[in-house]
Amino acid sequence: MSPHDRSSGASLTGAISTAIVAITRDYTGRGPTKARTTIRDNVVLVVLEDTLTKGETALVRSGREGKVLEIRSEFQAAMREECSAKVEELTGSTVVAMLSANHVAPDLAAEIFVLDRATGSGVDGHTLVA
Repeated sequence: MSPHDRSSGASLTGAISTAIVAITRDYTGRGPTKARTTIRDNVVLVVLEDTLTKGETALVRSGREGKVLEIRSEFQAAMREECSAKVEELTGSTVVAMLSANHVAPDLAAEIFVLDRATGSGVDGHTLVA
């Protein structure tokens, strides 16, 4: 994607939401049903909802929440390079850090990308509902 084709504003947040949902689906076999991306200065925050697979949900019900969080952490580590590359492509900035967090009740995940510079978009919110 050339700098002239790069998304800005709300279309940028939508593109990031869509990309992170697709990558998550590729790695876990099921994508989140909702994603919301917020950009402030040099921070891109993607909050994902309804992320757990059927198997992970069963593990949580049987008291194995810790294992599910461990598995999710492994998926996020495996996806880090691909997610960062996609955010770099879409924003035109370099990702200097990616941080991930998971929560099972409610079923949420967060991907936080710290960029080498502000995107200039200052956009708050695009919700993708799958």
